[in-house]
Amino acid sequence: MQSFLPPNRLLMGPGPSVVHPRILDAMARSTIGHLDPAFVGMMDEVKEMLKNAFKTENALTMPVSAPGSAGMETCFVNLVEPGDKVIVCINGVFGLRMKENVTRLGAEAVIVENEWGTAVSPEKLEQALVDNPDAKIVAFVHAETSTGALSDAKTLCQIANQYGCINIVDAVTSLAGSELRVDEWGIDAIYSGSQKCLSAMPGLSPVSFNDRAIEKLTNRKTPVPSWFLDLNLVMGYWGKGAKRAYHHTAPVNTLYGLHESLVMLTEEGIENSWNRHQQNHILLRDGLNKLGIDYLVDEASRLPQLNSVIIPQDQDDLEVRSSLLDNYNIDIGAGLGPLEGKIWRIGLMGHTSRKENIEILLSALKDTL
Repeated sequence: MQSFLPPNRLLMGPGPSVVHPRILDAMARSTIGHLDPAFVGMMDEVKEMLKNAFKTENALTMPVSAPGSAGMETCFVNLVEPGDKVIVCINGVFGLRMKENVTRLGAEAVIVENEWGTAVSPEKLEQALVDNPDAKIVAFVHAETSTGALSDAKTLCQIANQYGCINIVDAVTSLAGSELRVDEWGIDAIYSGSQKCLSAMPGLSPVSFNDRAIEKLTNRKTPVPSWFLDLNLVMGYWGKGAKRAYHHTAPVNTLYGLHESLVMLTEEGIENSWNRHQQNHILLRDGLNKLGIDYLVDEASRLPQLNSVIIPQDQDDLEVRSSLLDNYNIDIGAGLGPLEGKIWRIGLMGHTSRKENIEILLSALKDTL
């Protein structure tokens, strides 16, 4: 066995995105203890910069020491109890995963079905809440990575709040790539991932809970069913002040990388990051149109950072993706579920979202097609 030397890929799929050299350099720094005062100081900076990225003042804002799926489970295991009725809006793969969390926790999932490739319908959500006045939670995906559809999180949260429901929002692909305002939009609990528009490495999941969500958590009738994800325990480590209670050994060097990515986001400005992703999406869209490639999602609901495009009828899905990978070192994503073999998912997230990368991809696609 020898040391692993990965190929140098241009990551333009649904994630991970290209990790900036500054972040890779940060991760290579000396490892220190996860209770070291210097590390504790860095943890506080991570929390403050995450609050800026989420546009929130929530004290309970932190990265879970595991990927975005664990961020999802953190929200559900802490807020959902057996017997709770939860409205789950599904318009792709990751809405289905929300439903799976609800049912595994012994709660009742009421499904609001939306066509894949469309945004979640506010009208359908409101009707479900009218039909289920005993519902306690509403869950939906802000940016559905499997289809490239962006839902109106502000309106959906307003409807949930109007009917007295806590809301849980998946922002794995939207954080730092699309407008997201946790406090202003009334988002109660939200989770994301480090490997998308933050352009850090996979393995961490930023979450944020407001006071309303914390009140539900602290007034549970049953214990949180996961020891590792129980926020009552985790906050003893991620809480305020220098004195921290040992909970788990944090991924020290991975958190160095997240810290550096958030420093870079702060330098750029969160609104500037949103705008950069949108402008580069337009460049890609115009280039794809010249190649005769159309989008799955209507323009009003398209994610700028995750472009789902329809595979031309005369092209083979796997053959084209394999050619891009083998001949150009470009990695794009395939369709999932009912969209398998029908779409490609082209990511423009974080450090990947640059004009030169778009030009490289368009040239390679033109040659390949």
